[in-house]
Amino acid sequence: MQAFRAEVEQRFRELRDRIVAGLQQVEGSAATFRRTAWERPGGGGGEMSELRGELFEKAGCNFSAVHGDKFPPAPPGALPEARGADVRPPKFEDLAGKPFFATGVSLVLHPKNPFVPVVHMNVRYLEAGKVSWFGGGMDLTPFKPFPEDTTHFHGVLQQACGPERYARFSQWAREYFFIPHRGSERGVGGIFFDYLRGQEEWRFVQQVGDAFLPAYVPIAERRRGTPWTEADRSAQLRWRGRYVEFNLIYDRGTLFGLKSGGNVDAIFMSLPPLVSW
Repeated sequence: MQAFRAEVEQRFRELRDRIVAGLQQVEGSAATFRRTAWERPGGGGGEMSELRGELFEKAGCNFSAVHGDKFPPAPPGALPEARGADVRPPKFEDLAGKPFFATGVSLVLHPKNPFVPVVHMNVRYLEAGKVSWFGGGMDLTPFKPFPEDTTHFHGVLQQACGPERYARFSQWAREYFFIPHRGSERGVGGIFFDYLRGQEEWRFVQQVGDAFLPAYVPIAERRRGTPWTEADRSAQLRWRGRYVEFNLIYDRGTLFGLKSGGNVDAIFMSLPPLVSW
């Protein structure tokens, strides 16, 4: 398992590098990603990559690989029968008090133009004792949805997942990226999955990570020149408020990061630079 863990960690680093390079090219301004390494007192660490530019008011793409003596308390997962036979959440006794390892890539982009959508992506691998699994997701959060953008985004994800998994994981995303106290989804969906067991799932997770740039970049390029008004900007900032509410109250990645003693600045990288209610 050590050799496989090292492979996953290295490939996630490379994925982060490819995405940062691609986004840097799309940004096209003098602004560049600033990388900041950090160490976790309990073991491991990571590297933040953050950009403040003309297209991306705030863009963050982070890599982490952390480990510790005891698996941190985590939010409950989905039941296998509700998600498919390939989704197998570990039992409490599989996790409690067990040493853990977690590595992954997480990104959130907050464009300045209200018509360029916010986007999120995460892929991850976790071990707890003798149990290991993959998880991840990707979703699009436009202030103003355009049908052709939504179709393109979901089309790339369907190709990456295959029809059967896309159908299940896109439904899971609609349920996961939902804000109960607002009674609405936070965007136009995407995919979400967790608890995929076995090294044979590694290829699938790589396909999801590789799908990010082709799913999002054409949309950003298409909308970056769209004229906008101060009224559009005000509405965008209010919509960002819902994004903040979800990430601080419900997001499992945020909660895991805080409970595992992760870097607070890296965890809150997902929050927008400006927001209003």
